[in-house]
This record gives sequence, structure tokens and C-alpha cells, in this order.
Amino acid sequence: MAELKRTQLYDVHVAEGGTMVDFGGWEMPIQYPSGIIAEHLYTRHFCSIFDVSHMGRLIVEGPEMVKFLQHVLTSNVESLVVGKAQYCMIPDENGCAIDDAYLYRFSEERYLLIVNASNTDKDLEHLNKVIKDFDCTITNITPEWASVAVQGPKSKELLMVLSGGEAITEPEKNALNHLDFEGREAYVAKTGYTGEPIGYEVFVKSEDAEWFWNRMKELGAKPAALGARDTLRVEAGMPLYGHEMSDGNDHDAPTPMPIFAVSLAKFAVSFSERKGDYIGREALAKQKSAFDKIQCRDYSEIDVLPKSIKPITLLDRGVLRKDMEVYKNGELVGITTSGTMVPYYKAEGEGLESVITEEIAKRSIGLAYISSDILPDDIVEVDVRGKRLKAVIPQKHLDTMAPPFARPMIYGTEISQMEISDEPRAKKALTLIKKAEDNHLWRQKKCVNLIPSENTPSKAVQMLSASDPSARYAEHKKVKSFYDKDIFYYQATGFIDEVEQLAVDELRKYFGCTEVETRVISGQMSNVCAFSALMDWKNRLNRKQTPQRLGYILNNHIIKGGHLSAQPMGALHDYVAVDPKTERSAVVNFPVLKDNIFKIDVEETKKVIDEY
Repeated sequence: MAELKRTQLYDVHVAEGGTMVDFGGWEMPIQYPSGIIAEHLYTRHFCSIFDVSHMGRLIVEGPEMVKFLQHVLTSNVESLVVGKAQYCMIPDENGCAIDDAYLYRFSEERYLLIVNASNTDKDLEHLNKVIKDFDCTITNITPEWASVAVQGPKSKELLMVLSGGEAITEPEKNALNHLDFEGREAYVAKTGYTGEPIGYEVFVKSEDAEWFWNRMKELGAKPAALGARDTLRVEAGMPLYGHEMSDGNDHDAPTPMPIFAVSLAKFAVSFSERKGDYIGREALAKQKSAFDKIQCRDYSEIDVLPKSIKPITLLDRGVLRKDMEVYKNGELVGITTSGTMVPYYKAEGEGLESVITEEIAKRSIGLAYISSDILPDDIVEVDVRGKRLKAVIPQKHLDTMAPPFARPMIYGTEISQMEISDEPRAKKALTLIKKAEDNHLWRQKKCVNLIPSENTPSKAVQMLSASDPSARYAEHKKVKSFYDKDIFYYQATGFIDEVEQLAVDELRKYFGCTEVETRVISGQMSNVCAFSALMDWKNRLNRKQTPQRLGYILNNHIIKGGHLSAQPMGALHDYVAVDPKTERSAVVNFPVLKDNIFKIDVEETKKVIDEY
């Protein structure tokens, strides 16, 4: 056997009692004395540090680095601006993954490509064959730089101690930064493999690795190893090469898998004309066509993508493991690719009122490579040691839309609904009017109302209001983290929530329908009118062509003081163009000051205006 490789932190792992194993040719800890369950839970509710220095770190630089990367990666490298990272695949001609990877652009001059530890040599062999035709180079810097993942709700807070209060990165996923950590150089990425909404990967020089590790422990972070990293990534639904993707040359994977068998492919694969004819493009285009149709339950091209990776949850008592057969109606439909028993803290209450308790429970979950026509909520069976156990295909195992915590999605959980009184309508109406009067007086006279539209109208304006809800701020949306419970953006909305639910109930009865959507006219709708008018003016000279959208637009980002209606996910959604270079909405954010993200940096804004 070849001698196992060791990371810069090997001696630390041994000193801390790590159980060392062979992982892709590297001697790595599978767990520490506290155990995998404790490491998993500490990551989800405080902060853990993971040694990921075994991952391959490759620098690509030279005049034709973009052209080369466009050819060998599935992502649109040209769209990657300095200070950002992107998930990508290294494809073969058949549209299978030689590896999945992450591309980072910390500077104009070079790119950093992170690949899987067990695939580094294979990836380098493939890339070096192709790079001969391009004027650029690849340098393996894995020995010179260490990498530590800092994951969990407190990760930002702890790292900011080392940065002296300077922001670690921009708040968005995939943001990058170059920082000074107490006199030591560090490159930081807002990325990770645990599913945490707050988490980072930190690159430090090899000689600083032990210092950084111990310093994070002093601040309260705890070491976590490969075992917890695996349970965390399965819960997050993240694929692992050799399990959820393969090019057929990996003995662990059941079969060569098309890249679009993994749902993350929709983020990793670009068909921009600017990429040209890259490796595997033709095969990937066929997969994308099949993928899009399958999402619409059109299975006319299912032979291109017969199976895909889906989450699976065991309903009967047992434990899912890799390579277990999955059946539906007695027919073999696939195989599990990952399986584990995952711990979680139970929660009490609903929506924003929910509280995470200290009570621990476990559930058996996994990922499976199964027929593409199997849908969420479909009941299947898994052969667990010769017994067919009932399982289900859930939407997801974990949701991150309620930071700072990643929240487990326990299959079968339902939120309570407001009980509607069956008393006569006239009596209900009088009750509602009395409640409205009491609530109105409370908002205007018995509390400090901070919403201008509610607290500033004159008595004359108030008398002219058509009804009590006039000028109410009552925007809300269903949040997956809270099992689709409606979450209001503002406080003191309990009464208006009740009014909306009563209105829905009455409208259902009146129209004899099952689904009703009530929406109060809002600032969002006001801006829709403005955007529509601008788009109409832009297309005033030619009404016989497909209307051109708006672009470029300069706005404040929503987490830096911007209003929802001026965001691509808000009212702007149907009116803003897509930039063919970046393949994102043609929106540019106002540059802001480093020490105050709510204050525009005027000098930098001048440069943005000149550029766009």
C-alpha cells in the first residue's frame, strides 16, 4: 500500500484523540472522543472547525486562463467577478462528472480551483492533457496552504474577533475576502459543505494552520471530523463524488451518472454562447432538455435521464446505509447512495415563535439514485438487511431560509390552522368590527407605532380611509424552514393575520373554490406600475417585437438598506434584463462603505456609473 498523505494538522488531530482512517489516500480523523452526534449538533447550534486541507488546491493563471477554464468546467467562468466563487463540474465528453469543484476568484490575475481530495491526481492528469493547447498554467499549492472550514451560527462572530471587527465577507453566499487575522494572512470564502446558512472556508499558510486551529478553539469552536461532515452534508442534500456522482471510473459509485442526475447541476452548468464548445456540452444540453421536461412531469425524454438523486427518509424503524435497494410497488427503482442516522434538537412552537429545545431526537435519512419519475411524497420501500422498510421521498431534509440556524425538516410535520367560528355571519361581523376598533385604537394611541404610513395620517385622512386595514404593513410569505407557515415581515400583525384568514374562509364559501389568495395593495405593486411604465417607454418605437426588459439598474442590495421591490426577487423580477455575460439579472448594487453597509461609497459609485 502507498503511504498515506497527511495534512498540516495531522499532529493536532492525533493529540486531540482523533480516530484516524484512510480517506481517499489521506490519514484523516473520522471522529474525536466526543463522537459524531455531539460534533453534528455543535455545528448546527454553535460552531465547529473541520480540517479540509486534504482537498486539492490548484492555481490557474496566464493569458488564456479564462478560455481554458471555460473549456474544462461547466460553469460560466467569464461571469465570475473578483470577490466571488462558483460551484462547477469537471465534465467528460459523455456529460458525466470527472469531479465536482469550486472555483474562486480572489484577484484579477488568477483563479483558485478546489477539487476533491481523492480525485486531485486524476483531475490534474485530465486538466494537464487539455492545458497544452492554452497559454496558461496549473500549480498545485495544496502543500503550501492549509484549509479549515468554520461552520455554524456563531462562525461569523468568532472570526470577527480575529479580524478585529472587520466584516469577514459580504453577506451573500460565495462571497470572498482577503483579511488579516491578528497579523496573519487569510483568504476567506462564504462557502461550505454542511448546509449551514452561516459558514466559511478559511485558507491560511501552512505554518499558520495550527495557530488558527487553536485560536478558534480558544474562542469556543470545537473540532469536528469526517463522520460529522458526512452526516451534515447528507442532511443538507449535498452530493459526494463516488456516491451521488461518478464518471464510471470510481468503484464506489453504482454506475456512470449524468451530471444532471444531481439537482445542483442547474447551478453548475451554463450554456452561454460565450463559453463556446466546451467538453461535454452536447451531452449536457440533451440532459438539460430532459431535466427541464421532467420538472414539468413530461417524461418523453426520460431515457436520457432515467434516474436522478433524490432525498429519502425512512418511515419504519431502521437505519439507511449506502447501496440498499429501493422499490416502488414491488419494482426495483434504484439504490441508496448515502444513508445515515442524523441527530437534531427538537423545536417547540410554530413559525417565529418556535424555540429550539435541548431535547435530542434522531432520524434515518439518505440520498438515493432512483427513477426520475418518482415524485416528492411518493412512498417507497428500502431493503434493509432483507426486510422491506417503508420510506418516503421528501422535498428536502434541511432548510436554511431562517438563519442563523439550519432547521431540520421532519417529514409529516403540519402547522396548525386558525379555527374559524361557525357562529352566524352577522354575529361574526359585529365581533370583527369590535376587534378592528380595539386594534385601531391600540395601534394609534396605546403603543409606539414605528410604521410611518400608520402613525402619520391626519384625522381627515383617517376618516377617508375605506377600512381599518388601510395603510397596514402586512407583507408575509410562506417559509419552508417553518413548514410553510406564513411569516410576516413586520411585528404587531396578529390581528391583520386573523382578518386575512377570515377573508379567505368567506371567499372560499362565496366562490365555491378551494384556493384563495388575498393581497393588500402595497409598495411592491406601486413599483410594479413604475417598472411597467418604464419598460413601456423603452419599447415605444416598436410594438411588434418582444418587449425589451430594463437594464442596467443601480440599486441598494436588500441586506444593505434596499427595498424588496427594487430587487430581482421582488417587483423588479419581470422587468429586468439578464446580462448575457454574467447570466444574472442586470442589476448593479451601490458600493457601500466597509464600516457601514448602509452608507453609499460615493467615490466607488462614480466608477460604477462610468463602467455601466
